[in-house]
Amino acid sequence: MDRPIEFFRLDWCGRAVQLEYQWVGRADSQAPLVVFLHEGLGSVSMWKDFPARFCQAAHCRGLVYSRPGYGQSTPRHPDERWGVDFMHRQAFEVLPALLAALKIDPRQQQLWLFGHSDGASISLLYAARYPQALAGAIVLAPHIMVEDITIISIEQARDTYQTTDLPKKLSRYHQDVDSAFWGWNTIWLHPPFRAWSIEEELTTIQCPLLAVQGLDDEYGSLEQIRGLARRVPSTELLELPACGHSPHRDQPTTLITNASDFISRHTLGGEPR
Repeated sequence: MDRPIEFFRLDWCGRAVQLEYQWVGRADSQAPLVVFLHEGLGSVSMWKDFPARFCQAAHCRGLVYSRPGYGQSTPRHPDERWGVDFMHRQAFEVLPALLAALKIDPRQQQLWLFGHSDGASISLLYAARYPQALAGAIVLAPHIMVEDITIISIEQARDTYQTTDLPKKLSRYHQDVDSAFWGWNTIWLHPPFRAWSIEEELTTIQCPLLAVQGLDDEYGSLEQIRGLARRVPSTELLELPACGHSPHRDQPTTLITNASDFISRHTLGGEPR
């Protein structure tokens, strides 16, 4: 049974912020633990029931959280502008602080990351910085560099946000929808961000990776996951037809089947406990 939303306090960027998190799936402390990292406009609630469904199928525990600026976590300060290294800071500062606060020690348990879009890139950066920390990672539509198709779609998202009821729709998932939207949109469209790339950093990853992307992804080409596979030999690819940028929404059954099998094959003892 899923537990209620909880919060923990983090001193970050010179001020105190609260992060919301929720446990889902099995309560067994010996089961593999999957930490879910949301997309650039995501949050705990925006995952809906996918983490619980996945953890039930994969026989895992799950931890879902909202990064600063998203969901019910502390919104961005009105003057706060994220830097080009914003995903690195999430991977090297916020995620380790969350694990430490919840007494999650990767040396003592089988820790997996399950990231989508920006969350997938953050997962890859964590795996690269801490190569011994993870049992594995599942990354949906990761960004390893910036492509023209990505910028065009993010520009279109900006126009949609300014001319339609998109803010009202997103407000169901964020206490401060402008904080969530403009934090993401502004940095991705910041000209210096066009040169952002984590391609060289990926080479230190040692854990198994399942990289998933839809054939109709409007935010990136298949070069994102194929480039990842060239740099990390432990990568398996899953390319999904009839699927856009969000495989967990467009092809949930196929994704759950393949990702839970991937965890099973790479779990100590041969299958999740």
